Amino acid sequence: MRMTFHTDYALRMLIYAALRPDGVCTVNDVAVTYGLSRNHLLKVALTLRNLGLIETIRGRSGGIRIAKAPAEINIGALVRATEEDFSLVECMQGVGGTCAISPACRLKGVFAEALAAYLAVLDTYTLADIVRNRAVLKPLLGISEAIA
Repeated sequence: MRMTFHTDYALRMLIYAALRPDGVCTVNDVAVTYGLSRNHLLKVALTLRNLGLIETIRGRSGGIRIAKAPAEINIGALVRATEEDFSLVECMQGVGGTCAISPACRLKGVFAEALAAYLAVLDTYTLADIVRNRAVLKPLLGISEAIA
């Protein structure tokens, strides 16, 4: 399975925000730091806001900040909320599918089991687990101790 850029960018934005819990950052900060499209990140920020994972602050000093404790943000739940399609093979799609052996093929069950295992592993981690090495991550992201 390959995650969409939307999910990838959502994870990156949350990591960045989690490393700045006392400060507000901007979508532009995240875009510049990771070298990503600001326009795409604006859509990601909207998704994260709608999920209640970040707060948006209006005004001249506005931006975004994490809305929950990192330990409350489950990686598996985030992936489920941001991914649109978990059809690893054609026969896993809700409608359609033209595979001739679909009625008798056991491959669908194998992939369903693999997907469940993949998500089960992600369910065991939170954002807090991902940013546990904050002393290493902060310099890589250009975040100084004075900021956060």
